[in-house]
Amino acid sequence: MSSEYASPTRLTDHTDDLVSWHETVVANHDGTFEAAKELSKRLGAHVTDSGVEFGFWTPEIVESGVPESNVWLELLTPTTEIDPGDTDHRTVSFACDRISMERVGEYHWVAVEDVPAGTRGELGALYQLVYEDDEGEHTIQDPVSYSVPFGAFAPAEVYDLETLDETRADREYFEALGTDDERVSTTEDEGIPRVDPATSMLEIHPGTATERGSLAGLAEVYEDIAEKQRAGEDLDAWERAFAGYDGIQVMPVEPLTENEEEHDFWSVKEATTDEVAVEVARPEMINWGYDIVVSAFSAPNPAILETGRPDELVDFIAACHDLPRPIKVVFDVALGHADDRGAELLSDRYILGPGMYGKHLDYTEPTARAVFLEMQRRKMDFGADGIRVDGAQDFTSYDPETGEMYHDDDFLAEMDRVVQEVAGTEYRPWMIYEDGRPWPREDWELASSYRALIEQHPHSFQWSPITFAHNTPALLTFWATKWWRVREVGEFGGNWLTGVANHDTVRRGTQIDPTVEFNQSPVNPYLGEDYPETLGEAYDNAASSMLFHCFLPGVPMDFVHANMRAPWGFIRDTDPTWNVKVVSDESKFLYWQVRDEHFEDDRFFHRVKDLGFESREELLTFMNALSSAVGATDYDLDVMADMLSAMDQPLGDDLSAEDLEAYGYAWMRDIHDFANLGYWHDEQDESRATFRHETREFRHDRSWLISDLDEEDDYFTYRHPTDGTVLYYGFRTSPDSDEQLLFAANMEGVPVETSPEVLAGDAEDDENAPTIPTDGWEPALVAPGVDEATDVELANGQAIVWRREP
Repeated sequence: MSSEYASPTRLTDHTDDLVSWHETVVANHDGTFEAAKELSKRLGAHVTDSGVEFGFWTPEIVESGVPESNVWLELLTPTTEIDPGDTDHRTVSFACDRISMERVGEYHWVAVEDVPAGTRGELGALYQLVYEDDEGEHTIQDPVSYSVPFGAFAPAEVYDLETLDETRADREYFEALGTDDERVSTTEDEGIPRVDPATSMLEIHPGTATERGSLAGLAEVYEDIAEKQRAGEDLDAWERAFAGYDGIQVMPVEPLTENEEEHDFWSVKEATTDEVAVEVARPEMINWGYDIVVSAFSAPNPAILETGRPDELVDFIAACHDLPRPIKVVFDVALGHADDRGAELLSDRYILGPGMYGKHLDYTEPTARAVFLEMQRRKMDFGADGIRVDGAQDFTSYDPETGEMYHDDDFLAEMDRVVQEVAGTEYRPWMIYEDGRPWPREDWELASSYRALIEQHPHSFQWSPITFAHNTPALLTFWATKWWRVREVGEFGGNWLTGVANHDTVRRGTQIDPTVEFNQSPVNPYLGEDYPETLGEAYDNAASSMLFHCFLPGVPMDFVHANMRAPWGFIRDTDPTWNVKVVSDESKFLYWQVRDEHFEDDRFFHRVKDLGFESREELLTFMNALSSAVGATDYDLDVMADMLSAMDQPLGDDLSAEDLEAYGYAWMRDIHDFANLGYWHDEQDESRATFRHETREFRHDRSWLISDLDEEDDYFTYRHPTDGTVLYYGFRTSPDSDEQLLFAANMEGVPVETSPEVLAGDAEDDENAPTIPTDGWEPALVAPGVDEATDVELANGQAIVWRREP
């Protein structure tokens, strides 16, 4: 053991102060929830001038009658230098100390000195609560921890948050909130600045956005973009896919569930009374981010921290804030459910029961309700500008009087009122809800207004119906049959996120089953020559990009994988139960995302190749059979293995359930690699990337476009009868009446000729339309391949915007 090691010591007076504070809080608040909101702020580990305070809410211990004397804080202090970013499994030693705790009600508190706290350059002491009952010893992890370098199922790390905050590179950005500084824009909300919405936003999956698959890799992308922009240098085509936005929504960065059969990043090998030997590794799970356990929600996901340090999340945010035009960072908060394994880490009081996505959380339990909000506050205090509440319609609670579930809008309102503090500045974030209620009711698509939360919180935003999960623009007539929803965007979409490309929609696009020949299928034949080209064009074409960025209200959002026309699908190796079924659901991925040359490329699919698959066609045949077997057997893996053994396939004629599970993991990991954008830099088209960047700049130059169309002066419609082409067109006048825009787009169909005179004539047939001028129009933005003129021909996916000064 190191000679510098000092055994942690209980601070009796400080602990007594904690107990007195607790009692005062309870006495001064009406109701458990209000008291718990205050108490939860000191749960976990907090570094102070004299030591470290620790607090746990432990109802399960109290309810089961465990004596206070059988409860300890266990501290594990590294005895040698440990690199928390190292993904190699190795055995390391920790000094082990146990400190008695004070019980107050359902809580345990203690203050301790000589506890090393983690920093950017050093791993701090790890901690967990340990208790003993008749069945032996048990551990409880901290659900509101700031750092879990070895995953949510391992002890948390004491972390020096004050130093992290004091040394963050973007302190001036936060100090400017609520001022007249042009870099930031806020609106007063009950005397607190609330971050204003972005003008346009990009959704990013950190695990596949860069070759490094980390937040550090993503920070480097934006640092390089900033350096080039300041130097006046041109961006590479792939860099343009990341640029031009003033908002980024990162898919969830919370710690994930783990697969017991595949993952083990913390394993005690030997323990004595004062030292523990543990095999450790930085987690390497692959996941799209939504399979969280809720415990340790407030910490960053170590699987995307190549340094293993929470500072990496702050550095990424600072890199975004440091751009010549700062980018607002929006966290995707998935607190609407927990993975099944969350029950291993959370008290039963957090969980209502089974749900659609694992465990349904209990928002009516007062203390759990308060802790959920504290998790949100701590995570957002890493420096996020906005919060996107994933699946807000899933925040439901049970009414014992009616025997029915109800939308817990009071809890969503509590989320909206949480105040952040970064660099000494208090603020509220830009609030975004994904809410498709009454999803999953069968008539949800007709019944949902996508406005329930906006009506309750007029400053908030929601995902629009065009942005919701089940849109498939690769199908013929999509833009005709979705017109009623697109029209709503124009009429009252000023508080909606718009756009068709995001992590859900692209995935749904790859699940379409092309059961007949390409030119006879419901797939739009005008989009491309094969399925990959069709899918890429469906989610990234000039017409849809210009529709949302250059004409319609709201905040347009793109998905970086769609921008780069790179593969994207459902990726996770964290589920030992449904792994094979999830893979079977992705069987059509090979139609939509993989060409023969992709499969033949030595960089891709090496795991399934090692299993014996020699061609894309052979793999496709097996995937289709696997998908059919799932349905035919009601997902009985043993029966599926027997069925597939009878067919000619590379896995052999004596398949087992274990073989299918191994195949599933191989597939998921191959797709994760295949989707890494680092492989697709050289595939980018310069003219297309440049033009898409121009559409975003067009939006930023006209921030007034966020507002709803004016009922009297503006106009938006489509030409009918369609006559083989879905031609959207519209007319807008700026609030200052100093600019008018005329938009036309061939959303799908055969080429069509149009001009301002033709569109003005079309509008004359509508008695509700304003008079559209016919003179003075000049092309303002023209899709590639379209002549810059007033009389133009628009092919499928092409568009034009003319402008004039009244």
